[in-house]
Amino acid sequence: MIRLLHQFSSFVVVGFIATAVHYALLIGLVEWAGISAVAAALMGFAAGGTVSYILNRRHVFHSDLRHETAASRFLLVAVVGFALTYVFMSLFVRSAGIPYLPAQVATTGIVMLWSFAAHRMWTFKSDSKPQ
Repeated sequence: MIRLLHQFSSFVVVGFIATAVHYALLIGLVEWAGISAVAAALMGFAAGGTVSYILNRRHVFHSDLRHETAASRFLLVAVVGFALTYVFMSLFVRSAGIPYLPAQVATTGIVMLWSFAAHRMWTFKSDSKPQ
């Protein structure tokens, strides 16, 4: 249980780092490079996602899977997370009438738990069985 909590807290720290990279690039590209906010947001998202993949693979899950396998799985988990964000935000904001910021906080928590479980049990899990 302690190992699981340590792994989860490391996952959260990696998430904060990836988010900081995303926002730093977004703000820098918009404010200093004059790039459109949408283009800068997409570049920030890609950079943050890359940082998240690398740090989670190396420092959180200690995966030995080939990059082709792990990166493909990571991308699929991210796509499902995107879909879950749509579903829960729609449910909370449109159906339940919850203000968007509390709805986003709750949605972020749900998607974070989904992502952690999926990465732990599938994305970075080795297919080889111990001998």
